[in-house]
Amino acid sequence: MSSGLRSCAVLAALLLAACATAPLAPAPPPFELSGRIAVRYQERVFTGALRWTRDANGDDIWLSAPLGQTLAHLRADESGATFTTADQKQYRGSSIESLTQSGLGWRFPLAGMRYWVQGKPAPGLPLAAVERDDANRLRRCAQGEWHVAFDYAGDSAVRPSRVEVEGASATIRLVIDGLTLL
Repeated sequence: MSSGLRSCAVLAALLLAACATAPLAPAPPPFELSGRIAVRYQERVFTGALRWTRDANGDDIWLSAPLGQTLAHLRADESGATFTTADQKQYRGSSIESLTQSGLGWRFPLAGMRYWVQGKPAPGLPLAAVERDDANRLRRCAQGEWHVAFDYAGDSAVRPSRVEVEGASATIRLVIDGLTLL
């Protein structure tokens, strides 16, 4: 093989390798979550109820006032994200993170939160400062820009009853009243 042909073959192999995509992180199992949320951001506080359904079609998150009135419905799927307000105004964007930042003033870290509510680190995000308890459950970790703390209701609990996520834009506390894998 001539050196010119060999160079073309090497270049073609490099180009093919550059075009190959990294394997996708495994999707979290489908679930339904009900709970309460408190968010501290920009010297403000939001508290309310949270209902979240994660299935093969994407994520649906409802944020409600303490007395039950739906304040926002967030939807994320492979085509992007929507944010629907209580008065039915709808906003579209590339992600829940960008829509909650622009619409609410704080970011809801959906990519990580899908796993954190199950007491797991999120694949695909850099993981640091991992701390586990005696039962080997995740107690604290840092992923990306977020610091995450987990509380469990009892020694035998597999999933957390509370998750606190702290980042530059907000501190988000979720009290998980129920999480059912589908």
